[in-house]
Amino acid sequence: MDRIKLPSLVHYELILQVLERQTIMTADRDPIVRERVQQLIVTLRKALTQHKLLEETCGHQQMEIEHVWALNSVLTDREVVTKD
Repeated sequence: MDRIKLPSLVHYELILQVLERQTIMTADRDPIVRERVQQLIVTLRKALTQHKLLEETCGHQQMEIEHVWALNSVLTDREVVTKD
């Protein structure tokens, strides 16, 4: 059975921490920018929740999950080159 590839949950956490700890401080100067940053944070939290639900569903369906850490580290079987 093929594994479903999903980003690691840590990716969401990193983005959220940057937005909540650094971006929002600078955005305080402009109410429109602050509101947009807050909307982005809410959207990312929803995405994180949906991701967790997807992982839970995959577990119930006995689908194996492979967490992807970077795009350039994802190789398909056809892309793997072996040296003799």
